[in-house]
Amino acid sequence: MVGCYPSSRLRARAEESLEELEALAEAAGAEVIERMLQERPTPDPALFIGRGKAEELRLCVEAENIDLIIFDEELSPGQQRNLENKIGCKILDRTQLILDIFAHRARTREGQLQVELAQLNYLLPRLSGKGTMLSRLGGGIGTRGPGETKLESDRRRIRGRIARMRLDLEQVRTSRKLQRARRQGIPVPIVALVGYTNAGKSTLFNALTQAGTEESSRLFATLDPLLRRVTLPNRLEIVLSDTVGFVRKLPHDIVAAFRATLEEVQEANLLLHLIDISNPGWREQAQAVEDVLAQLEVMKTPTIAVYNKSDLVPVGASGEVPPMSGHRSVLVSARTGAGLQALISEITQELESFAMELELKIPYANAGVLSRLHEQGRILHEVYETDGVKVSVSIPRAAARPLRRYLIQNEKEEH
Repeated sequence: MVGCYPSSRLRARAEESLEELEALAEAAGAEVIERMLQERPTPDPALFIGRGKAEELRLCVEAENIDLIIFDEELSPGQQRNLENKIGCKILDRTQLILDIFAHRARTREGQLQVELAQLNYLLPRLSGKGTMLSRLGGGIGTRGPGETKLESDRRRIRGRIARMRLDLEQVRTSRKLQRARRQGIPVPIVALVGYTNAGKSTLFNALTQAGTEESSRLFATLDPLLRRVTLPNRLEIVLSDTVGFVRKLPHDIVAAFRATLEEVQEANLLLHLIDISNPGWREQAQAVEDVLAQLEVMKTPTIAVYNKSDLVPVGASGEVPPMSGHRSVLVSARTGAGLQALISEITQELESFAMELELKIPYANAGVLSRLHEQGRILHEVYETDGVKVSVSIPRAAARPLRRYLIQNEKEEH
């Protein structure tokens, strides 16, 4: 694994990034033998690293019988080709590694479509010199023109595949829009979990929903979106959404291809930005998430900064909640349950606008309505009168519509 950075001032950050690259490589099933870091003012246009470092890598490959080298930056097609010729083994960059992990982890048809679209978009400008590697893509797009070269036919085939992928994903988006329209008919607020990969989103999701989804320390353990309904203490029902984790240098093709999934983030009424406070680089990780959220144009969505893994923070620091500009903050441990009640309270306060207070008069003949109010809302005041029960109730807006006929204001207007 190789990283290249412009100055010693950034060496610590570069080491952290290489550690993360090692974790990504292990998540993909690789065994990491060696890590290298080169400090350069700028990357070499032809090889990304210097020629001396390339020669050092070649000797290391021969000595250690290495069959794969992964670079911590995105390589140009020419750099990747030159490095393979120079060093004599397969070369991957960070983007290809992430795409490979995504391809192995996607379980739903939607997730698989999104990953394949990102892979094809990445592959298209890198066809030159790839020989017959594209035969595994299968499927042609019709008859080939006379005299068409292998490279041109590969490009045509991939462009046709990309067009089909986009049509399939557009159908997914249409289906999601219909589902969202049904939700909007009965307005239920959406709360989306976002955060760096391995920040503990799935653990928190399970703690809040008892969904029993996979919890893992592997990077990108969750790719496909998960949605569950949760009822808050004020009886407000919400939809909690668990989303794909983000990383530094998340490939743009991934963000674009996962647009259908990330629409849940774009449509959310509240974001829970989960941050692994036990990680020394949590500030950089939080900023990487903020960068992706900026790409999604959701920076104005109300957000709670959830500092997770407080049980792993050294004693004496666990009571401190770092400030995060413009956001509410809460310190929790999704694993032990510490701080979860405080988090639920913060969520409830942020979503107060989804509940409304009503003054109702319920006739005794409709006593079932009164029972439903006790189940769905929070009774603020209740007075039994000769012709019915006068009730003040805080209730979700979705449950308020059938109660219009009992509004005291309506009763006054009728008189």
